[in-house]
Amino acid sequence: MLHSVPAHKSVISGFGRSNGQISLLESRSTKFQTSFPIRCCITSFRWSGRGGFKRHVVVQGAHPNSDQEEEDQEEFRVMTATRSQYNDIVIVDTARSRFLLLDSTHNVHSMVNKGEDKWSGSYWDEFASLPAIVPKGPIAIFGLGGGTAAHLMLQLWPWLQIEGWEIDEVLIDKAREYMGLSDLEKPNRAGGMLSVHIGDVLSAVIKDDGGYYSGIAVDLFAGGRVLPQLQEVETWVEFKERLMPSGRIMVNCGGIDDTDPTGITRKWELNSTIKAMLSAFPGELSWRRTAQAEGENYLALTGPSPDLDLWSAKVPGRLSKNVREWRPCI
Repeated sequence: MLHSVPAHKSVISGFGRSNGQISLLESRSTKFQTSFPIRCCITSFRWSGRGGFKRHVVVQGAHPNSDQEEEDQEEFRVMTATRSQYNDIVIVDTARSRFLLLDSTHNVHSMVNKGEDKWSGSYWDEFASLPAIVPKGPIAIFGLGGGTAAHLMLQLWPWLQIEGWEIDEVLIDKAREYMGLSDLEKPNRAGGMLSVHIGDVLSAVIKDDGGYYSGIAVDLFAGGRVLPQLQEVETWVEFKERLMPSGRIMVNCGGIDDTDPTGITRKWELNSTIKAMLSAFPGELSWRRTAQAEGENYLALTGPSPDLDLWSAKVPGRLSKNVREWRPCI
């Protein structure tokens, strides 16, 4: 049975990061009559985690800063809280944005700003640089969630044909209702649009002849972690077959426990997803890590090392500096 709750107002207060994810937790328990607990809180800030917009998120179980100033707090409402076959789904509304929280961790899996500005200030923005370095053709998003990356992609590249894959039909229904996803499913003036596919992309057959997508953005998480299948070489060999010639895959590889007691930052070799990808794309894999203020996620990009100057010149200014930070996995 699905359980929904009415909107509820509270005060947002806190934020932090855990393993490349962000979660929103409230310093006091809410009073929702659901079959699963909901605790969440948000504050205005810099940034953190799997996604989120210029706000800091508190690691689950952490306490908000006791000296946080009043003006840093803002009200939020829980628009819906529902349980599906795959997720506990919570959508939180603030004055500027809406956040999609999933599974028992209540990590933020998607966010959408109100108004025309669709920049998230996190790794989702990086996916919007992919169309600039792939052939013309459909772009896929494996792990569509609430559509954060799709919103920005269609804003920057309005002619794109995007195919979003999501396993959770209830999540998609809620994203259509509360996250503006249904607006993307209508052709815009340039002819671009999002087509949504409900199903397990790890087992789905994409065109019998393969070679269909010019680019694939992979953002597959469950329980606050990258899906374990993404750490298997066979998964990436199969994904590779779904690309047209010269196509590329860009992946959110999450984070790692990357600081030893001496404070020395370790390298990409400790990310199991990147290691598996390197076996499937030998000599054709690049990586970068987002800034601390953007969540410190590890990203991977398949294909020959791109011309960073040319790529930088093709993308909007906010992405221009970031794409110069890609380095080959050697």
